[in-house]
Amino acid sequence: NTTDADVGRFLKLYTELPVEECDRLGALEGSEINAAKVILANEVTRLCHGGEAAAAAEATAKAVFEQGGLGEDLPTVALSADEAAAGVSVVQLFVRAGLAKSGKDAKRLIAEGGARLNDEPLGDAGLVLTASDLAQPVKLTAGRKRHALVTLA
Repeated sequence: NTTDADVGRFLKLYTELPVEECDRLGALEGSEINAAKVILANEVTRLCHGGEAAAAAEATAKAVFEQGGLGEDLPTVALSADEAAAGVSVVQLFVRAGLAKSGKDAKRLIAEGGARLNDEPLGDAGLVLTASDLAQPVKLTAGRKRHALVTLA
């Protein structure tokens, strides 16, 4: 995530794109700058992790952010059948998924309206998910850009 003003500079610093292309992309404004941010993310991922990883990350980002779906590479919490049968609190799930540092942090996130469950606002920190709730993967979201899945192992 970067500010619009830094896109051109970061393209020059962290990619192998020609300077002219970096300047062109950095000069975009409004919603067009988002395309330059995608290029920046893809190029940096390609340089650091290779072409396959960049393609996988791009597909996951599109599925999660543009289509509201579930990307294959999202962090996943796999619950045992016994855990699901006993019920698991959403607070515990946010912590286990790494979306909150502690139970207190998860409760604050929920209270402030920053938590979502399957793309729906989560307003009850006391909610407990059971096996029937977990029959399909459950998507947890913290803020706008941090996501995780909860599945049965």
